[in-house]
Amino acid sequence: MIRKLLRRVFKRAASPTSDEPAVLGVDQHGLTGNQISPAARKVCSVLQEQGHKAYVVGGAVRDLLAGQTPKDFDVATSATPEEVKAAFRRSRIIGRRFRIVHVMSGPETIEVSTFRASQDAESAETDAHGRILRDNVFGSMAEDATRRDFTVNALYFDPGSETIVDYHHGVADLRHKTLRMIGEVRTRYREDPVRMLRAVRLGAKLGLNIDPAARGPIREMASLLENVPPARLFDEMLKLLFSGHAVKCLKQLREEGLHHGLLPMLDVILEQPLGERFVWLSLENTDERVRNGRPVSPGFLFATLLWHEVLVNWEARKNVGEHVYPALFAAMDEVLDQQAEKLAITRRIAGDIKDIWALQPRFDRRNGKGPYRLIEQPRYRAAWDFLRLRAEAGELDAELPEWWRRFAHANPVDRESLLQSQDGTTPKKRRRRRRKAASNQPGGGEDHPASQ
Repeated sequence: MIRKLLRRVFKRAASPTSDEPAVLGVDQHGLTGNQISPAARKVCSVLQEQGHKAYVVGGAVRDLLAGQTPKDFDVATSATPEEVKAAFRRSRIIGRRFRIVHVMSGPETIEVSTFRASQDAESAETDAHGRILRDNVFGSMAEDATRRDFTVNALYFDPGSETIVDYHHGVADLRHKTLRMIGEVRTRYREDPVRMLRAVRLGAKLGLNIDPAARGPIREMASLLENVPPARLFDEMLKLLFSGHAVKCLKQLREEGLHHGLLPMLDVILEQPLGERFVWLSLENTDERVRNGRPVSPGFLFATLLWHEVLVNWEARKNVGEHVYPALFAAMDEVLDQQAEKLAITRRIAGDIKDIWALQPRFDRRNGKGPYRLIEQPRYRAAWDFLRLRAEAGELDAELPEWWRRFAHANPVDRESLLQSQDGTTPKKRRRRRRKAASNQPGGGEDHPASQ
């Protein structure tokens, strides 16, 4: 204990205190306070008025400098979590690994973190592989900058003075399109293996070239991802897939050998001609929607990524005599259970995935009352989009999704004609058949969702 204390004291005493950061004015970086969300500006202002340092930090500053719109704004401060919480009525302290404060302001939630000391074996709790488990040792702003992963993420912007405090030449790296790690690369990856995934995502998103020193160890250290909790992997996977550059990210993941730690079955999927085309069509569709500002669904995307594993499993079960629907549900559960070992897919997202898959066999039934019931399903549109992708990939005839598109948008008379084209009956006979079927049900047919 005494030796550790002495090492820490002498280490900090020997640290260069004259290493001043670059302070860049608005004429040097072009970022103004008006580009920061009002909530983040207010948090910085309130904390500064109480005598604390407070800056908008990290991804928001990086994205604005790169000409992109940030998804959220984070604040770093010299105030402790308790001091931050006391300054804002609508706030709460969260987290164990990193204690932070969520400050709520209208519809926005600003994540406020206290400057942390440099990560080392004495100040941070780590596992056997060097991954940091808990790090709530607070430090100076300079130490906080050194603790961050990449130079482009270690930028501190003061909305009031419109200056950027840059300790590690992050602004210059952005201009030179370089993603560079702060500190010793292998140590930083051991501290948090997710940084390897983040390097790929940020490189693709911002068009940055990963510095050779940061890229070199990735392939040999990829196995460290096995020690990351599934929930963190899933969160990082969502960021990657919905970055607007999912195609580029996944190709880079394969090149770096990282995809095994994310989707263990991705290689199997991509080795199948139909599966590969289906996956890339889905990713391209997702990228286009993100770039156009249209909504995207995690359930839909993961349903496409895993579909061909379900399809192979489903066909195998049917070939040994299992009935269609029980075989499909068993295949769905088996594939999702396998993924749960690596990705903590939430119960809600898993439910969305299953809904989309479960509706696929029902598209084959184009007679009777089935089509009317199917188009009233809450997940019909997502299931139809999924069906259309399957047709585009060559898995089934394009006539099927086209028929359903016409049926869903047709008037009652045209719907009768479309159904007649499937079974050869006349509209009059079909109406008589439906009235007879309805009369045999309790309530005389009032159970259809459209009639309620």
